[in-house]
Amino acid sequence: MARQSSLPLTYRDAGVDRAAKDAVLAAMGPRIRSTHREGTLGSGEGFGGLFRLSGYRDPVLVTSIDGVGTKVRVADIAGRWRVVGADIVSHGANDVLCQGATSLFMLDYIAASRLVAEVVTEIIEGIVQACRDQEIVLIGGETAEMPGVYARDGSDIVGCTVGAVERDRVITGAAIRPGDVIIGVAGDGLHTNGYSLARAALLPPGRVAARRALAARPRELPESLGDALLRPHRPYARPVLALRERVEIRGIAHVTGGGIPGNLVRILPEGSRARIHRGRWPVPPLFTLIQRRGKVTEKEMFRIFNMGLGLLLVVQGREADSAVAHLERSGERAWVVGDILVGSRGIEIRG
Repeated sequence: MARQSSLPLTYRDAGVDRAAKDAVLAAMGPRIRSTHREGTLGSGEGFGGLFRLSGYRDPVLVTSIDGVGTKVRVADIAGRWRVVGADIVSHGANDVLCQGATSLFMLDYIAASRLVAEVVTEIIEGIVQACRDQEIVLIGGETAEMPGVYARDGSDIVGCTVGAVERDRVITGAAIRPGDVIIGVAGDGLHTNGYSLARAALLPPGRVAARRALAARPRELPESLGDALLRPHRPYARPVLALRERVEIRGIAHVTGGGIPGNLVRILPEGSRARIHRGRWPVPPLFTLIQRRGKVTEKEMFRIFNMGLGLLLVVQGREADSAVAHLERSGERAWVVGDILVGSRGIEIRG
């Protein structure tokens, strides 16, 4: 039924508080500008962000856009929002890394039925800190309050990342050949995918019961369930770009939605088949807990989750040991987890 009142209707009456949003963004302005670096033009207050590309002979721009998915529900229940801000930065940077690109700048999108100032501030603080850590400019964004579109407690966090790489240095996977090996680089938990299944397996219905479950420490885990589920998405750009100066990286797969099979197949050329050996890396106990409590099949686990490997690199067999050693010196954990065979384009998981 339409509103019946003799008073003038305002935007705030309709559920959108522009003044509150403007106050949050004004307060965060100095923090956001602290991510600016050489190449950033303007104040960041225009209708579009400006960035001057320099230092490249024949640059190719690489873009990615994605969200943190239903991890926001876990963040909401736990009241820990910074992590999902940081997540969207690392997710985008890892995506453009797969083509060999260095991230330059990003834009964020935060939307909810009702924007809560403290929540928006925490999310932006997480984005800003991750941008500073990874030397990415937060060049613009959008904060939207949309009652009637999102559920009452629903929210969404999306990021668009832009990077650059020399045209003759783009990584496409076309150079992958039978005899190459696959290196798995350890992840820090679920990263930003599979949370709908994880929540169904691990969290009881009801906000109070779910919060209590997040605070508890299952016997399988060395930490609380909330800490395990809210580990940040790990960024890989620095160690992998440094590794590229030492060895030829023929393909990179960021293991997100679709798990190992769904992401690794995207970089395989025709006539190449990847074989993954299940027992060559330790699967973190969080995945075992999800599988046990949810009675999830192993095939489904590999189809949905990263299973402990956040990034996969394809290198020549003779360079595998040196690549693993270099990654480990950089603070990563890495293993030779598979190889490339002659065959129809696809993935085999053995072990």
